Amino acid sequence: MAGRTLQLHFYTKTKIQPFTRGPDIFQFCADPSTLETTKWLACYLTTGKHMGFYVSFGTVLLLLAITAPLAMTFGMGGAMAARSRVLPLSWLGKGYIAIVRGVPDIAFFLFFVIALDQGIELLRHQIKCPDWPDAVRQGNDFIVCAQAKMPLGNSPQWMHETYGFFIAVFTFAIVFGAFAANVLFGAMLAVPRTQVETAESYGMTRRQTFWRIIVPQMWVYALPGLGNLWMVLIKATPLLFLLGVEDIVYWARELGATKTPQFTAYPHGDWRMWYFLALLVFYLAFTKFSEVILERTMRRLTRGQATLGGEAQRRAAG
Repeated sequence: MAGRTLQLHFYTKTKIQPFTRGPDIFQFCADPSTLETTKWLACYLTTGKHMGFYVSFGTVLLLLAITAPLAMTFGMGGAMAARSRVLPLSWLGKGYIAIVRGVPDIAFFLFFVIALDQGIELLRHQIKCPDWPDAVRQGNDFIVCAQAKMPLGNSPQWMHETYGFFIAVFTFAIVFGAFAANVLFGAMLAVPRTQVETAESYGMTRRQTFWRIIVPQMWVYALPGLGNLWMVLIKATPLLFLLGVEDIVYWARELGATKTPQFTAYPHGDWRMWYFLALLVFYLAFTKFSEVILERTMRRLTRGQATLGGEAQRRAAG
């Protein structure tokens, strides 16, 4: 039997261990205390922990690459449900948008991740341990059989980290999907009514009108809001640190904190300012790159259309 209080089990994966140095990339790194500044810095920046720091940038980019299309899928589904003529479906779509947008992101992340994690384990518990005699919830403890754990207690560390990462991705997608649904719903309503009436006069069904008229035209109205949402998503990636994922914020704090000779061969003072300055440069560069892509996409979408962007292009061409 295994017990657990109401907290995320992958929050406490990382434990402070006595210092052990892994294999060195450079041969001269065997004794860092004898090195001059340049070689010392080369050895310091290629330690195992720094490699984890560099990999964590890929973790953030991977999160964005998976979350963005998944959030758009939730957003499109929520927007379509909200404009549905089927009343329960419309309530579901509008309720999803209102509830998720109305709850603070951090509170939703912490609550939803716990609920989702325990929901998965409860379902597995009922399937794998149907004869379990005790109650699953006992006071503040959530107790399931060992076979129902996600991941299993004897699973390798990478499985725990992957599970935590995808739980975080799904949570991000649910939250930002609600905001995307609100943007897309408004963009659908912004398509001129005359376009819809013209399609209906040609005998198009409601479904044909939606996919052939509304959806192609709504993007020009949705892109500004979706662009802002993308920027917010980029800035929200440090919340991975709260969910127990070893992201760039975790490593910046871990590496930048004061180190003593007892725990490392590279003792130093409080260098967190420099590590967080590196994060500042990364986020500013990434958001600037995103702005350029969004501006080009907007110009392409508004080409030949009677929008402010299209008018600006015509004036520039004239």
